[in-house]
Amino acid sequence: MTPEEWAAFLEVHNDLPREGPGAPEDVLWAAQQLGLSGPVEIFDAGCGPGADTVTLAETLPEARIRAVDTTETFVAQAQARVARFGDRVRVELASMADADGPYDLIWCAGALYFLGVTEGLTLWRDALKPGGHVVFSEPVTLGPLSAEAAAFWEEYPQITDLAGIEARVNAAGYRVLRHRTIVGAPWQTYYDPIVERMEHLRATATDPMVLAAVEENQTEVDRWRAAQDEIAYALLIVAPE
Repeated sequence: MTPEEWAAFLEVHNDLPREGPGAPEDVLWAAQQLGLSGPVEIFDAGCGPGADTVTLAETLPEARIRAVDTTETFVAQAQARVARFGDRVRVELASMADADGPYDLIWCAGALYFLGVTEGLTLWRDALKPGGHVVFSEPVTLGPLSAEAAAFWEEYPQITDLAGIEARVNAAGYRVLRHRTIVGAPWQTYYDPIVERMEHLRATATDPMVLAAVEENQTEVDRWRAAQDEIAYALLIVAPE
């Protein structure tokens, strides 16, 4: 993606609540499964505009959270959203590969594929405290893909079923403890603001690259609508062996 194309993409994704499918319930589920409480240390890797960072901070009011993203626009938005939590939550312009630690929890919603599941988990091992966990979401197939679902995932040929994800987790020396599926409503919640934003840009934008980005995003939305019962993320709780 050229700088101009990236700028056009960001224009479409300006000021959205999330940059991927998910819901506060995902954070609540993970916290409950892990029994998290008290002054835990958390790394939110690839936080986007900070939706899950906020939920983590609200769910775990004593937690200290470091959230990072490599997109300035998203970092600025996340910083504004977490300002009410004071210095226990900080958002930085940094790579999710730059985990310092040690952390009780590394949270990564829909971004680990940028590093690779095996590669990212291997990288983060030294950033976890003894007994620490990683929770991440990853594209997953729920069965044989229809032509519509295959078209949706055409830019992510690495997609596998849950067993394939577990194999990549195991290759990093981790085990899967729990998982759940993100399908249907959380995707609708993600796409609704994008659709609203695209309608606004169709009425106001004049930059051809922005209008082209609108149509590219519309294609993604249309493909999701055509196969929404098949298109999913798996949310996994994993720990080093």
